[in-house]
Amino acid sequence: MLVIVRSAPDTSEGRRGVRIARSMNADIVLVQNGVYFAQEDRLEGFHKTAYVLEDDIRLRGIRDYSANQRIKSINYDGLIDLMTERDKVIGMF
Repeated sequence: MLVIVRSAPDTSEGRRGVRIARSMNADIVLVQNGVYFAQEDRLEGFHKTAYVLEDDIRLRGIRDYSANQRIKSINYDGLIDLMTERDKVIGMF
């Protein structure tokens, strides 16, 4: 399963998306303002893989996410591949 989160960590929608991913043991894709979850251990307690959209993270000037081994950057083609490979995709929180 894959959960797509586009809302920032300071929103109830963003936090709900991450909470759902944790509870369903799903991987997560962070897009738009959701990429801010990749900073400063904001995904604390999340143990699956988190993917960040390269363009969104670059446009927001975020650079310190790569220290976390569970966070992988992907491009739009990678996002499409992930979505087609998974049996279920839930999003846009």
